[in-house]
Amino acid sequence: MLEGASVAVVVPAFDEEELVAETISGIPPFVDRIVVVDDCSRDGTVAAVEAVADPRIEVIRHERNGGVGAAILTGYGRSRDEGFDVTCVMAADNQMDPAELEGLVAPVARGEVDYAKANRLASGEAWKLIPRSRYLGNAVLSLLTKIASGYWHVADSQAGYTAISLDALRKLDLDRIYRRYGFPNDVLVHLNVQNARVRDVVSRPIYGVGERSGIRIHAVAPRISWLLFKGFWWRLKEKYVIRDFHPLVFFYFLGAVMSVVGTALGLVVAISRIVGGNEITTPTVVLVALLLIAGTQFTLFAMLFDRQENEHLG
Repeated sequence: MLEGASVAVVVPAFDEEELVAETISGIPPFVDRIVVVDDCSRDGTVAAVEAVADPRIEVIRHERNGGVGAAILTGYGRSRDEGFDVTCVMAADNQMDPAELEGLVAPVARGEVDYAKANRLASGEAWKLIPRSRYLGNAVLSLLTKIASGYWHVADSQAGYTAISLDALRKLDLDRIYRRYGFPNDVLVHLNVQNARVRDVVSRPIYGVGERSGIRIHAVAPRISWLLFKGFWWRLKEKYVIRDFHPLVFFYFLGAVMSVVGTALGLVVAISRIVGGNEITTPTVVLVALLLIAGTQFTLFAMLFDRQENEHLG
């Protein structure tokens, strides 16, 4: 226990026989339960976990590989059902410093926030340690996640080192959350609809410990971007239409419509000029410019309103 709160740690694992034992062995004594979810590993991951012989460990095995999100959700469900006050997530590849776990758990245990997550970018070390393609991909996805989730103060959206309160966990519909690499992004979208308080905790990035990343940024980024696009409109509907009403919905809608129409009209005019040699008239140019400028302004005002509406959740 920590700060009077019971603590569980979920460790999603897939083919991590080399590092999972070291990961589990480093988990601090204040943790009451370690839920290792083996996502249908093809190696000796389960045997490596059992060899640790820690009485806090519970192993749950998936019969089919469901993705990292699915493994975490299985652990979330078990921790929620058993009533642990704080549930954390630590990857099985030993890239999350166990010494930082207390810093994540403490604010949740004290009731200051509902969800605490690591931020590897804040220290400035990430630029030196994280491969450039992954760093830039993370930066882009973090920006998109700010827009989609409404948590404008949160960065490093791909960090999976987290802690969540029992109350917040019970409010989440675990069946609706994305089950693969977009899991941490989608969780933030769902938490915002519940008005959960979220805080970034500075974390030290760890690389070069023998981990093997299964992430291919060129393949994953488009899928997560599409997930965030859908999550953004779902959040607006749930939070600002169904549960309450806020005029920022009109600003986002008008901004989207004017931007799309202005872009489409501009492309049609440009193509007709290039292919057919048609003359571009001044009124047409003015119309396209007005649509794009108005669309941009409406969108920026909507973002400002959204940020103001969620400032108290920081």
